[in-house]
Formats: sequence, structure tokens, C-alpha cells
Amino acid sequence: MIPRYARPEMTTIWEPESKFRIWFEIEAHATEALADLGVVPESAAKALWDWWATEPEIDVLAIDAIEAVTKHDVIAFLTWVAEQVGEEARFMHQGMTSSDVLDTCLAVQLARASDILLADLDTLLDALKRRAMEHKLTPTIGRSHGIHAEPVTFGLKLAQAYAEFDRCKDRLVAARAEIATCAISGAVGTFANIDPRVEAHVAEKMGLTVEPISTQVIPRDRHAMFFATLGVIASSVERLAVEIRHLQRTEVLEAEEYFSPGQKGSSAMPHKRNPILTENLTGLARMVRGYAVPAMENVALWHERDISHSSVERYIAPDATITLDFALGRLNGVVDKLLVYPERMQKNLDRMGGLVHSQRVLLALTQAGVSREDAYRLVQRNAMKVWESDGQLSLMELLKADAEVTAALSDSEIEEKFDLDYHFKHIDTIFTRVFGEK
Repeated sequence: MIPRYARPEMTTIWEPESKFRIWFEIEAHATEALADLGVVPESAAKALWDWWATEPEIDVLAIDAIEAVTKHDVIAFLTWVAEQVGEEARFMHQGMTSSDVLDTCLAVQLARASDILLADLDTLLDALKRRAMEHKLTPTIGRSHGIHAEPVTFGLKLAQAYAEFDRCKDRLVAARAEIATCAISGAVGTFANIDPRVEAHVAEKMGLTVEPISTQVIPRDRHAMFFATLGVIASSVERLAVEIRHLQRTEVLEAEEYFSPGQKGSSAMPHKRNPILTENLTGLARMVRGYAVPAMENVALWHERDISHSSVERYIAPDATITLDFALGRLNGVVDKLLVYPERMQKNLDRMGGLVHSQRVLLALTQAGVSREDAYRLVQRNAMKVWESDGQLSLMELLKADAEVTAALSDSEIEEKFDLDYHFKHIDTIFTRVFGEK
């Protein structure tokens, strides 16, 4: 985790003290359930919760010092708690194995991280919707292969991003549900030394569902799906970031990142206003996607368990969630403050002498009885003249001067095919599909 790309709320989830607090709650709830079943004395669970009620400080350094000797993090934690609680602490961890604590804790952390990411997505969706409505009918050029195609609106671009991130939200909701499972099943997952009712109790208290079958670990296909989902969300972040970067190029300049007072774009060139935020988002997206592959490789563990997944998850769980949280927050800021230039959009639309209306003329000629092959030839030969003039010639005027074209279409019929508003007649339908009737 790089502090430069981290926000406090998400970072807190992954701090050692937060992890140890979750470990304690898992152990205490399990002891509580064991006491209800008569396996351990009720005084054992009471002693744990009484100590917890004092709001004790978790001494991370002391636990680390014990681990330096034991070479086992869960044992080190249990040893430290026992030193604080006293004799009754010996009933902790009855019938449990380390993975019961570690995997259930990771499920809690990933669920909490998901809640933050879902809130991030809601904030971003609100910003995208607001800006889409603002520019619902702001004409701009649509591009395919980076080349002028046909007119769209800037609102449509943002509506497309809204729909994409709305799908991202649905995927994350599903991934959260899949990752939020509890396993308190003991060594190799047979419940030989612990009653399944303990697992059910801990799951309820920790806001999780019961893992239907664990080996000694929660199956890692769940984690693979979770981190793959984060990777898809990161790709959607990058797609919108790249769009904004292209629009900010000097030759285009239809939109750009907000440039704050006092901000400087280059140490050498005082005139520069660079798309540094969206470039940064492109890089962060690469990192989040990169965590998906090791998560998938974690699925194939040996037999009932090994710990080849452990070191991987200690890296990727904090880094992927922290980085994506930061990226979504940054993208929201970019969208919220994005500078949009409708006049430049119109100028770019008009730059190529009406070439963007070529399809309408093609279709009109076919409807007037000209074969598609001949219609394409007629429109293209005039369009290429405009292209080669760099937009200095007018496609409309060239078509009016072409005898083969005017044999099928009158001047007024040709002119009608250059109506910009024609392209926007179904904007309301698209917006209703994306945002609903209201």
C-alpha cells in the first residue's frame, strides 16, 4: 500500500489493530457459542467480553514480539490475549484451527471494504448522472477508430459510463455476497472438534453467511471472483479516464480536467495543462487488474489446505481495495469538476465540411432508387474531396454540384440530410433506458 494512493477509511480496515480486533470478536463469539452448548464454562465467555468492555488497547508490538518467538501469528495473538484476560482464556480457540480465524477475518475485511467501494460507486454514479443530464443535448462528434464518425451528445458519453458503472455496482454486490462467508469448521473442515452451531453463531454475529463446505480454508474461487470483479471495475475506471485524456488533447480540447488556481503543469513549460489525474487513474487500474491473476492462482491449493495463498492475500487484499477506493474517489472528482467546452465540440463537428452526414445521404440515394454500390460510390467520391481539402470544401455543396446525385435528390432533399438534430431524436429513449422514466 502506497500512502500517496490511500484514503483513511479504507486503510483502517487493513491496519494490524483492526485485524486483531476482528480476531478477538471471532474467538469471543465462538467461545460464547461453546458456552451455550456446555462445552466450556459460561465464565470463559464472560471473562473475554468483560475484558473487551474495558476497551483495551491492542498492543501490536507486544503481539509481534511473541510472534518473533512462536513464528505463528494466531498463537502469538492468543498468547497475548491470555496474558490480559487470565486463566479463563484457556478455553479460547476450542476445536478451532488458525484458518477459522484468518479466513473469517478476511471475509469480514473484504465485506467492509466492499461497502466502502459500493458507497464510492454510488457517489460516482450520482456525479455521472448529474453531468449526463447537464449535457444531454450537447452535440459532439462520435469517433470510431479515433476518426470522426457521426454526431452524438456529450450526455450520451456520460450516460454510457453511468450504465457501465451501474453494472460494476451489481457485480460488486454479487462479489460481496460471495466473499462474505464464515468457516469455523476446525482442522480439515470436518467439525470433528467443534459443533457446526458455533460456526452459525459466529457467522450471524460477524454479519456473514455460513460456508457450506470448507476444507480447512474457505475455497479460494470466491476470492478469485472478488478480485476479478475489482479488476473489471478498474478497467471501467480506465475506459472513462482514457476518454477524458483523449478529449483533453490540444487538437481536440472538448473537455479537460479542472485546473486549480496555483496548479502547475510542467516544470519546464509554464503553458502546460496536463491530464495528470486521468493518467494516474490509467496506471492505478493496471495495478488493480494485476491482482486478479495471483488471486486466480490461489484457487489450486494442495489437498485440504496449504499456505501458498497466504502471502499473496496479505499483499493483494489491502492493495487492491485501497487502490480502487482511491481511484474511484479520484474519478468522481474528475467527473464532478470536469470542464466541458460545447463551442469546441461544435467546432470539431463542423471541421470536416459535413462529412459526418454522409450515411444519411447514402441511405437517401438508395431510397430514391440508386443501388447501394452506386450510392456509396457517389457519396464517397465527393467525401474524399472534402477529406483531402482538410474540410475546406463542403460535402453538401459538392453533392449539389454532382449531376448523378441531383438526378436522384433535389437540393432541398440534400440539405435536409445535414440536419444535426436528426441524430438526437432517440436521446430520450436511451436516457430512459439508462436512468429510468423519471
